[in-house]
Amino acid sequence: MNTRSPLRIAILGSGKGSNAQAILDAISEGRLNARVVCVLSDVADAFILERARRQGIPAEFISAAPFKTKLEGEGEQRYLDALNRYGAEVVALAGFMRIIKPGLLAAFPNRIINIHPALLPAFPGMESWKQALDYGARVAGCTVHFVDAGTDTGPILLQKVVPVLDSDTAATLHARIQEQEHVAFPEALQLLAEGLVRIEGRRVRLTQ
Repeated sequence: MNTRSPLRIAILGSGKGSNAQAILDAISEGRLNARVVCVLSDVADAFILERARRQGIPAEFISAAPFKTKLEGEGEQRYLDALNRYGAEVVALAGFMRIIKPGLLAAFPNRIINIHPALLPAFPGMESWKQALDYGARVAGCTVHFVDAGTDTGPILLQKVVPVLDSDTAATLHARIQEQEHVAFPEALQLLAEGLVRIEGRRVRLTQ
């Protein structure tokens, strides 16, 4: 029997929120001992907000202005204020299309995680599934990693492998990777919820 209190997760996203939905489903099905305390987006009409509202979860559009691609300055402070207000313990980036800067990293040390649709350190950045296909990789996949000051460079928590088929297009490969993302993200969060994760330099070790 799990006697730990549910992990208090804040989800940040900019789009449809399929990974957010996977987290919510895992919680409702008892696979993830957590509670989503808020969903925040830098896009006013992002569907991820609607997903949260349908389940009675606080969902807010918070402007990240004045910057276009990073969360810094006044915008960063608005997010920090909201995360503190909701009592978030862990921040899960589910398609949040902004670079996280030192202020947020310092406020949540080793407590911000991201999911990336590639087997890092290969193919960081945008459209990584297309990068893998164009490169001729025989396997692709997804990575759940801790966020640091770099782009897709933080310590790796969990990975799932997807074969690249001869018949694959960028769209079919991306769809199969997303299926594994929806498995990997809740699994990684459950490891945190159980207190099994220890970071040693670049290595993430799982304790028992």
